Amino acid sequence: MDDCMLPNRGTSEDCVLTLDRIYRAAYMLKPVIRKTDLIKAVSIASDCELYLKAENLQVTGSFKVRGAYFKIAGLSPKEREKGVIACSAGNHAQGVALSAQKSGTHATIFIPNTAPISKIEATRYYGADVRLVDGVYDDAFEASLAYLKETGAVYVHPFDDIDVIAGQGTIGLELIEQLADMEAIVVPVGGGGLISGIGFAVKALNPSCKIYGVQAVGAGSMTASLHAHKRSTLAKVATFADGIAVKSPGELTFGLCSQYVDRIVTVTDDEIATAVLTLMEQQKLVAEGAGAVSVAAVLFNKIPVKGKKTVCIVSGGNIDVNILSRVISRGLLTSGRLSELTIEMLDKPGQLKEVSAIIADLGANVTKVTHNPAGENSDINGCYLHIAMETKDHRHLADIRNAIRKAGYKMI
Repeated sequence: MDDCMLPNRGTSEDCVLTLDRIYRAAYMLKPVIRKTDLIKAVSIASDCELYLKAENLQVTGSFKVRGAYFKIAGLSPKEREKGVIACSAGNHAQGVALSAQKSGTHATIFIPNTAPISKIEATRYYGADVRLVDGVYDDAFEASLAYLKETGAVYVHPFDDIDVIAGQGTIGLELIEQLADMEAIVVPVGGGGLISGIGFAVKALNPSCKIYGVQAVGAGSMTASLHAHKRSTLAKVATFADGIAVKSPGELTFGLCSQYVDRIVTVTDDEIATAVLTLMEQQKLVAEGAGAVSVAAVLFNKIPVKGKKTVCIVSGGNIDVNILSRVISRGLLTSGRLSELTIEMLDKPGQLKEVSAIIADLGANVTKVTHNPAGENSDINGCYLHIAMETKDHRHLADIRNAIRKAGYKMI
């Protein structure tokens, strides 16, 4: 829902984004948020000068607190008495909860009961009244709107609110201070609030800087909308990057993205997992899936940043530890660091020793071996040897495959 259409909003002037509004947000946020570091990442991309804006190290672990606090801090005393309402499965909930606590108002946040327990408890920790709703995000959203009608409280939309967008735009002001001559900024995109704020602020102060957005392939609502030149709603979303799993972009954000964003691309979940792993290994940064899509786009050459001073927004670090090991494993597989081979051979002594020696001589590490009889259309003395191993990259795996073939073995 467009926030300008929600109750408690004023005139249409409340829906005008200005640079002055973003500067006011920056001033109001000073005592609350961190001015996050801009980290030069020398080892992630060799063809551009890459920097990381570490919003994963922001208070609450995400940029979301910026927009939520500016929105809530600007409420009148009468509005604060009625409290605020939000719906979120993660970062927005925590941002609203902390902002309400610091602003002296009460927050009621509707969360689908499928959300990770860690995120639910983090929201409660900041003092919010958490209402769990059976079903998915859309069910929780409907419940929040029903409660809104009952209470007359103020709704804090996760992205389609001009004050929320202005709050997110303060990242753009910080980047102008930290790297005035940057040539490209790569931003994660869900509903579009983050990239709208950053795009507006940066284009106003450095018009030549390119603004690139990144979505998950399974949640490309803004991508589809920009291609169709109108807002589009996806039938479903499918990605582990839950922070950007949005079926439809906002009305305000679609308009701003149409004007200030140069291009939006998509990345697969495998590519996102590889980016999460890369940030952990090379930069010692923990990013959630949504926070790592910007780095994934650079890693897999989805955007034209060769030779440019490029900033990737790492927008959040609240990854569920229950899926972190799976994400790491997927990243290792995608980057060729974990590999599997299946070899068809005759079942006779010495062959496993020979194959293992080939793998060891080429510097890989065997982690698992499974021996199974061959199928009905194979030699009666045949067998399949399944080998799992740790390798350096895809080229290393290809070298091992070629060496095993040259030794006379058949790869399946």
